[in-house]
Amino acid sequence: MAQFRLISFTNIIIIATILMYIIQNSLEYGSVKLGLNIFFLEYNLWYQPLSTMFVHGGIFHLAMNMFVLYQFGNLIEQSKGLFKFGFLYFIGGIATSLLSFLFIYIFELNHNLVGASGAICVLLGYIALYDKLNRKGLITWVLLISFAPLLIGMPIAWYAHIIGFIIGWGLGYFL
Repeated sequence: MAQFRLISFTNIIIIATILMYIIQNSLEYGSVKLGLNIFFLEYNLWYQPLSTMFVHGGIFHLAMNMFVLYQFGNLIEQSKGLFKFGFLYFIGGIATSLLSFLFIYIFELNHNLVGASGAICVLLGYIALYDKLNRKGLITWVLLISFAPLLIGMPIAWYAHIIGFIIGWGLGYFL
């Protein structure tokens, strides 16, 4: 059984994300500058596919994502190691950002992508590949967090969740 560690790479990412939330709210148009949007192409803002993973649309969005990251990030980091967790989270998260951007670009959506949900869904997809016992529950959870908020009018990048899950599942075959 894995032991709780106060200092883990996952927990450092959580602290960095909370600090970025504070920074984003102190900047004029912080979420637009640091989120992923059309300015990525128009102004060559190369950092946006990464910075978008640290920017959030509100305190509830941040809290929910960090809660899920704490659970699943630490689980993967402790069971599979720092390298696999870091690879999944950052490479999978950036790939999710880029494919989500491609989605909004193709469909001409004027969205500003923010949040760690896509990268977290990479982790969920990875776990679902190997954990057959909980696979249906993880798939159901991703579908719920993707589509239920839309029913009550919340703007959510549902496609980033689905893309992230698929990327995580796919990366699982290579890791």
